[in-house]
Amino acid sequence: MVVSCSSGANQLDLLNKENTLNEPLVNNKFVIYQALVRHFGNTHTTNKYYGSIEENGVGKFNDFTATALQELYDLGITHMWYTGVIEHATMTDYSAYGIKPDDPDVVKGRAGSPYAIKDYYDVCPDFAVDVSRRMQEFEQLIERTHQHKMKVIIDFIPNHVARTYYSDSKPDNVKDFGVDDDKTKQFLPANDFYYIPDSDFQVPGGYIPGGGEFYNVLKNGSFPESPAKATGNNVFSSSPAKDDWFETVKLNYGVDFQRNETKHFDPVPPLWFKMRDILLFWAGKGVDGFRCDMVEMVPVEFWAWVNDEVKKSHPDILFIGEAYNKQEYANFYTTGKFDFLYDKVGLYDTLKMLMRNDDYAGVRGIQDVWRNEVKGYSARMLRFLENHDEQRIASKDFAGDPFVAIPAMVLSATMATGPVMIYSGQEVGEPGIGHEGFGGEDGRTSIFDYWGVPQHQKWMNKGKFDGGLLAENEVRLRAFYKALFNIVKTEQSIQAGGFYDLMATQQVQPIFPNRIYAYLRYTHNERLLVIANFEKAVQNFTLILPDDVIQAFHMEGKQLVFKDLLGQEAITVNKFSNQIDLKLEANQAQILKF
Repeated sequence: MVVSCSSGANQLDLLNKENTLNEPLVNNKFVIYQALVRHFGNTHTTNKYYGSIEENGVGKFNDFTATALQELYDLGITHMWYTGVIEHATMTDYSAYGIKPDDPDVVKGRAGSPYAIKDYYDVCPDFAVDVSRRMQEFEQLIERTHQHKMKVIIDFIPNHVARTYYSDSKPDNVKDFGVDDDKTKQFLPANDFYYIPDSDFQVPGGYIPGGGEFYNVLKNGSFPESPAKATGNNVFSSSPAKDDWFETVKLNYGVDFQRNETKHFDPVPPLWFKMRDILLFWAGKGVDGFRCDMVEMVPVEFWAWVNDEVKKSHPDILFIGEAYNKQEYANFYTTGKFDFLYDKVGLYDTLKMLMRNDDYAGVRGIQDVWRNEVKGYSARMLRFLENHDEQRIASKDFAGDPFVAIPAMVLSATMATGPVMIYSGQEVGEPGIGHEGFGGEDGRTSIFDYWGVPQHQKWMNKGKFDGGLLAENEVRLRAFYKALFNIVKTEQSIQAGGFYDLMATQQVQPIFPNRIYAYLRYTHNERLLVIANFEKAVQNFTLILPDDVIQAFHMEGKQLVFKDLLGQEAITVNKFSNQIDLKLEANQAQILKF
């Protein structure tokens, strides 16, 4: 039965507000595909420990062909996050193209970290077929992405740059960071960097760049930097540890960390203008949004200022913040004016415990997230189960089985009207196996090393992008992601509908599975019942709908057909009272439309 807008508007007011998000219904439902360009199109399968670009290969901008992009669009993707685009420090020599070589003693991995930026006005030469036309190849990728009805996101790394930062591609009117700094002062508001006066930088002891077999004339255990600069992770020492971000230097936004973090924002520090101009440079090339790295390490006042500055000319640009402090969410939304923030320490961490089957994991943690941690901002939290920082679900360090992600992924994608993201290879069960080099054997796909991603390469099928090498279960996993993301793109109740938690009613039952979570997504004309089973065994149970839901949707005594949008058989209840009998396999979920 369809609830009409006129009668439904009054009836829906009967819903128990304690069970709802009770916040404005805004459609922020888009689907991000994070792809590290270095890995995406790489067909090499050598995967040598600390292998060079010639040995292990590298992906290119041009590997995102029209076929690849169409397949990603058909998967349900709306936004492509191209990771590692901006030129970063590397052990690969491009001096033949006029690019200044980097000292390997301050580079992590043969390929280098994409978060140690070397030139904010250039793109990574690794990713170009013709290095001399590398920017044009990236601009063509932006154009192809837009032609396939998807938007482009790139990283903005504002907190730090590579120790070897040197821009050979900057506009004529731009000065490099630090050119006008007074290096005799530890801190000055007008300086771009923080200094350790009268002290030379020391490479951490025991660091062997590129592994024992790698030779480079500059690999000598030292790096000329005098005076030394503070590291990206706020170490104000000329001798940082090997585990510090020693390959990067901290940028100065006018905060004096050595004197109780006093702020000097009037006049506006020169760095603010430089970073604004960098953002405008990339926005001017057609980039639609920025995933902003470690936003809490940069003052919120800068974010407020730069958001306004950039959106004067690019009002639709997106700012997505990598944030981890739940107590600061409101500040970065209201003051910092971010469009979206990571929901990592809330929903991700809760779902990871459930997927790992930890003894203390439970679905009440999910309720804590929407009721308390992101209250008022649920539609603006970016949900995910993998990204470049996190372990692969299929890795032995995480869950060891990509299919355990099904209930968590359904929940991440459908619980609120905000965006959802996956990481390239997640949809085919990449396990992150292998000791790549600097990245180590840690269940992640290394961001530091040249490497092929085996499961993803099966789908890529040597550039056909047809999944021709995938096993049957891998095809089935990708089909699940495709079905889910296209449900997200088409169902109005998920895009801009209300949320109603059903767990309070279930928890009064004498027997109800401990790790099943259920809720409604609804509009006046549409209802979806979402049930996620995190138990490791099949569950037969009865789901009770509360009286206010039955009354609001005129359900009592009606014949109701619950159609599973994920493909399982429909459930018919001939004369509905207040309950539905369900059976859910282990690690499964249903989205029942009725």
